[in-house]
Amino acid sequence: MKAAAETFAERLSRWAYAALLRLLTPLYLLRLWRRGGAEPLYRQRLAERLGLYRQAAPAKGWLWVHAVSLGETRAAAGLIQALRERAPALRLLLTHSTATGWEAGQALLTEGDAQCWLPYDSPGAVRRFLDHWQPALGVLMETEIWPTLQYEATQRALPLVLANARLSERSQRRGERFKALLHPAGRRLTLALAQTEADEARLRASGVHTVLVQGNLKFDMPVDAALLARAQQWRQPWQRPVLLAAVTREGEEAMLLQAWQQAGAQGTGSSPSAAQMAGGVKPLLLIVPRHPQRFEEVAALVQRAGLRLTRRSQWTESGPGEQDLQADVCLGDSMREMPLYYGMSDVALLGGSFAPLGGQNLIEAAACGCPIIMGPHTFNFAEASSLAMASGAAERVPDMAQGLAMALALCQDPARQQAMAAQGRAFASQHRGAAARMAEQILKLGNFLGE
Repeated sequence: MKAAAETFAERLSRWAYAALLRLLTPLYLLRLWRRGGAEPLYRQRLAERLGLYRQAAPAKGWLWVHAVSLGETRAAAGLIQALRERAPALRLLLTHSTATGWEAGQALLTEGDAQCWLPYDSPGAVRRFLDHWQPALGVLMETEIWPTLQYEATQRALPLVLANARLSERSQRRGERFKALLHPAGRRLTLALAQTEADEARLRASGVHTVLVQGNLKFDMPVDAALLARAQQWRQPWQRPVLLAAVTREGEEAMLLQAWQQAGAQGTGSSPSAAQMAGGVKPLLLIVPRHPQRFEEVAALVQRAGLRLTRRSQWTESGPGEQDLQADVCLGDSMREMPLYYGMSDVALLGGSFAPLGGQNLIEAAACGCPIIMGPHTFNFAEASSLAMASGAAERVPDMAQGLAMALALCQDPARQQAMAAQGRAFASQHRGAAARMAEQILKLGNFLGE
């Protein structure tokens, strides 16, 4: 469906947005450079952020997939596999915005594919990007809305699909503040492949004309069997319960450590610094922050709390050593090893759900057979959270203290652990198939064999 013509207010909003981004370009580049101090990949190929390329213009006909960060890239893996099965000769252009997305994306490339940074959403950078690559179709993952990019794609009659699309009530309310800018961007999408019916309704209300409910690609993410097997091997030497804080966000680790110490001081829980569990065994607290740039910050928090720390990055190939086994807290400071951490753990507190941040993907935990306890804030994964609770794979609590109390109780109840683990695996298995459905819809829109 052809997008409606812009009103004057919409055109003015887009011009103001573009002008603001031009003014902020030096700050954007400075931010990338500073972040590159901790993650050097941000300083590589920096010119691509402005749509500038050293190599000659490649052939046309790319299927372009934009997966901003690690989570979107991992979700895109199943979709890309399904597309290749149906169109083996397609050539993939994979773009990202973060270093973690880039690193994960390298595993998805085959001969003839290409990978680059998505440019800054300023008119000049976007035009140079599209002129250089000339994709046949673009697939944006999950929540990516770029007003300039979507405008320029429309000018070139380039179809854009929003795959695994989701839009929370909170994001929709925020978007209404910038309706003159964001609704035209929504109208310019050729198709949105929504996770749920609620997402479909919100996307339509936000300007997207054509929306199909296809399910959630994250149910199709394969679990790394090798990491699960390693988890079973490394779990045995601990000989005590392991309580995981999975994919935590800023502020949540401090809440957890405070609750951990308070529980021990009151004798009602199992802080390693004080009280022991009823069985006489002190549990291990395993913390895995979402962002690698926060590993050192979280390590410092643990040490300031007076707890003994071990770090996954310091282990050998054979796993934790004797000194590691004496630690109170383990910091999961590695990337793309969540199945290892879920497989080692008796129960997981879901990061992002105890602060008002919308939660994290709980599907992977369920697929790995790890019982889940989540806080009150799961608006980014509302349906998956509800389904997980209904299946018995997850429980919800109002705050971190009660989450910790429930997790400690579950650590002492092997029968309930096993039941929740089995229910989690069944829940994850029952909802697969979105990758195949989305691939079929995308392939109806064009030919990606190149020229």
